[in-house]
Order: sequence, then structure tokens, then C-alpha cells
Amino acid sequence: MPTQFGRVLQELGIRPIYALSPQAKGRVERLWGTLQDRLVAELRLAGVQTLAEANQFLPIFVGQFNARFAVPPAEAQPAWRAWPTNLQPERVFCFKYERVVHADNTVRFSGSHIQLLPSAERLSWARARVAVHEQLDGGLAVFYRGQLVGTQAAPPDAPTLRARDFDRLRPAMAPEPRVPTTSPVVSSTPTNPRAAWKPGPNHPWKRSMLTPPRTKSHDS
Repeated sequence: MPTQFGRVLQELGIRPIYALSPQAKGRVERLWGTLQDRLVAELRLAGVQTLAEANQFLPIFVGQFNARFAVPPAEAQPAWRAWPTNLQPERVFCFKYERVVHADNTVRFSGSHIQLLPSAERLSWARARVAVHEQLDGGLAVFYRGQLVGTQAAPPDAPTLRARDFDRLRPAMAPEPRVPTTSPVVSSTPTNPRAAWKPGPNHPWKRSMLTPPRTKSHDS
């Protein structure tokens, strides 16, 4: 699956050429070396100290650099093409995410709850796969098969309503403040102590398990 940038290139009909060779990578690295090394030295030699002065000096540096190192193209015909008239820039230069519509005709996106409105072609959008476009200015739009779908902010769900109602009634339900009282001192000695019970001398607990109990003998 392509990235957002790759998707933009596909929609514009642009085929990317990847730098898969050392020569191509070296060309890019030489450019970074020029911008990070030679440009800094040229700014210092020109006495540039502020951002405004740097912006004024940059076109001069680019002109001098191209005049010294530019190579005439093999084909003089420009490679750029005119912008397609059937494409709207805000529909291309954005972030697109696929979502499945819930049974209540809503989609959730990045904390937002979007309600899809019925149209003449379709009354319910449940289980439909739509594309949520996140514009560069932060706006959201929903498209179904390339067609814009009317949307509005979805009403809050039941848990949110219950929480909001509880927050509204919380001041009235607040308990009265308690008046601190001193707790009574509880004595560890009981008021009516019970005498300790001791078993008698003939109690079964004091008999040995090996000695049988004595029985009285009767004369015949």
C-alpha cells in the first residue's frame, strides 16, 4: 500500500524514479553538501546576519551556482505538464483514510464523531466504505466513490449524555460537610470482666488417651 506521498504521485500520474544506484545517491549527497557547507560559507562572506537578508541573498546564490555548475538538458522541451482540469488540488493534496460507516450512519476519526446525511441516491450509509479526507487546514470531508457526502457533527452518545447530566447535577447532590468530632476513648479493659474458666480434675480433657476410664465394681 503506498504512502500518502506515493498516493499523491499516483493521482497526478507521476512515476517516481528511485535513487537505487550509488551514482544517483552520490548526486543527492553532493547537493546536500553544497547546501550545508558552501551556502553557509557564502552567507558568512556576504555578511548575512538576519533571516530577511538570507532570503534576499538566496536568489543571488542560486543564480551564481547554476551559472557555474548547470548542464544544458539533453532535451530542450519542458518536462512539466499542465494541471489536469478534472482534479481539484484540495482533493489531492490531503491525507486520506478509509473508514467503515457504523450502523447509526456515523464514522469516527481522530476523536471526531461525524454524522453522514442521507442523499437522493442513498438514504443509509451503514457498512459502506468511505474515504475521510483530512485537509491541510484541519478540515474533514467524507467521500463515497469520489462523491462528496453531506456531513455534520454527530450528536453525543448515551455515555457522554449521562456523564454531562451527572456533572450538571453534581452540585445539588454534593453531601453536606461533616463537622469533625472527637472520637471517644475506648478502654482496652472490659467493664464487666468474666472469670477465667478452668476445667475440673475429672474433665475428659485431663484424661490420658492411653489410660481407660475407671469403673465401679459390683459384688456378685
